[in-house]
Parts: sequence; C-alpha cells; structure tokens
Amino acid sequence: MTQIFGYSVSVPPWLALAFFGLLWVGLSFLVAGLFDKYIRRWANRTQIRFDKILVDALHGPLLIFLLLLGGRILLSAVELTPKIARFANVGVSLATAFVLIFAAIKIYHGVLKEYGARFEPIRPSLGILNLLGKALILLIGLLVTLDSLNISITPLLTTLGIGGLAVALAFKDTLANFFAGLYVLADRPIRVGDLVKIEGGPEGHVESIGWRSTRIRTLANNIAILPNSKVSESMITNYYLPDRRFSLLLPIRVSYECSPRQVEAILLEEAVRASREVEGFLPDPPPVVRLNPGFGESSLNFTLICQVREFGDQYFVQHELRHRILERFRKEGIEIPYPQQTVHLRRDAG
Repeated sequence: MTQIFGYSVSVPPWLALAFFGLLWVGLSFLVAGLFDKYIRRWANRTQIRFDKILVDALHGPLLIFLLLLGGRILLSAVELTPKIARFANVGVSLATAFVLIFAAIKIYHGVLKEYGARFEPIRPSLGILNLLGKALILLIGLLVTLDSLNISITPLLTTLGIGGLAVALAFKDTLANFFAGLYVLADRPIRVGDLVKIEGGPEGHVESIGWRSTRIRTLANNIAILPNSKVSESMITNYYLPDRRFSLLLPIRVSYECSPRQVEAILLEEAVRASREVEGFLPDPPPVVRLNPGFGESSLNFTLICQVREFGDQYFVQHELRHRILERFRKEGIEIPYPQQTVHLRRDAG
C-alpha cells in the first residue's frame, strides 16, 4: 500500500509517482500553452510595454516552474525515506531558485532595454548597468536560496566583506577607472564622436568610452588611450558643445599708412563673398571686422570674426580667406608690413 494525499493506494510507490507525475506534466504543458496563446496575445496588443516584458520573461521559466511545483507537491504527498526526501527537496528548491533568478534577470534586462534606451544620459552606460544589475540579482538570489536551505550565510557575508576589501585594495586603480568611466557616461562631458581636447593630453575625436579607458582618434589619425580617471580629472574642451559651430578669429595686419575704414570695408566684403562660395563657411551670423587688438608696434591689427560649420572646417576657410584677402590687398595697394623698429642715435655735445 502507498500513502498519497492521505489515501492508501494499492500500487507500488514508483508507479503512483509516475502516474501523478505524468498527469502534472500534461497539466503544466496545457497551462503553459494557454499562457502563450492568450496571455501573450493580449500582452502584444496592450499599450503598456511592461506587460509584454513580463510575459516574455515568464515564457520559458513558467513551464519549468510548474513542473518543479508539481515535483514539490508530489514529494510532500508521497511517503519517502527521510534521506531521499531531504535530498529531493533540496534539489527541487535549488532548481526553483535558479528558475526564479533567471526570470528576474530576464525581467531586469527587458526593463533596462525598453526604458533605459529612452534616456539619453544613461544610454551609453546600458552595457555596464546590465552587467552590474544581473550580477547583483544573482548574488542576492544565491544568498536567499542558501538562507532558505538553513545554511548560515553570516560567514559567507563576512568572507565577501573581507574579500571585497582585499579586491578593492588590489585593484584600486582599476576600480578608480571603472567609477570614473561611470561618471563620464552619466555626466557626459564628452560623447562618442565628439571632437575634444584634453588638458595636457591629445586632441581628436572620441572613438569609445569603456569601463576602464577612453579612446581618442587624434587629428594625425592615431589612437590615444587615456585612463578614465585622467579624463574625469582633466579640464576638457569639447568643440561640439553646445553645438558644432566654431568661431574663427583671423588676425590681419596692415600698414599705418592705410585707411582703417577702407581696410575694414575690404575685409568685410571679401568675407561675405567667401561665406557664399567656400564650403563650411557659415553666412549666418554674418562676418564682422574689428580694429582689435588695434595699434601694434609696426602695424594696425584687425581681427576678422566669422563662423564655420565645425572645428575641422576652419583650416580650409582660413586658407581661402588669406588667398582672397592677399589678392585684394595687392589690387587695392594695401600694404602688409613686416616687423620693423626705428632707432634714433643721439650724439652727445662733447
């Protein structure tokens, strides 16, 4: 006779387990099939994205969880030897815990992917946040599982604390770079693709921002690799913030014999014409000319101020402007002086 659910059944224990096990397996597949057919269809139609994330996360674990639940029910219903019962209960508990941890990780991954990508400040750090979140869920799940099995986790927590301190000391620089990378990704003083200049470091386009280092492609087409701690501590000039436009200040020197008003008019005329013809030269805002810094030792010093599309366009625009201004000055008889000094020799009366 076999005792099952409080009833005596005149069949061997293994046969009773097999019968009810097969019955539960069939019921589990039926419930999982109905879940996929109706609940998933409903979730795909709803406007709430979290519903779809939850249903997708439970798609695989649900069937396994139902099978494990049936196993636990059968183990509690059938009389087994204490050793076998203890071994079976531990196995089912561990399997159930891992299924729940797996489902929690899938839900976290789905939420981060769906909602995290909408927030521009954290979008570059999604990979790191995904890794940290999954590791934290796994650690908490393991600790809860061990505690539910009456395994003391206090020594484990103590060991983790001491081990964490040792790891922090051993990997001090690595951890500093890691948290500096999180700061750079969150505060976003630089972004991938930006043209930046690091104080005391390279100048170029940001290729990537990793958990340990930042890679910058210099204007000479070389890759400079900087630790994130240096990037976070340095003064950074970002030529693409607040936008890509770049103010170009072109110094012009002419002779004191020239008329300042005439020079100003010529420079302004050539700059306006160039803004309509030269690639990368922005006509708005219009160019301006100022007699600044003004009176030099041997020349009148003007500054031509204009806007170019981005930092890299300044070189070709300067090239074109200098050609045009030089040709116009020669045509108008405007002299560009070279540095000179007048020396007065005084002879003493004796």
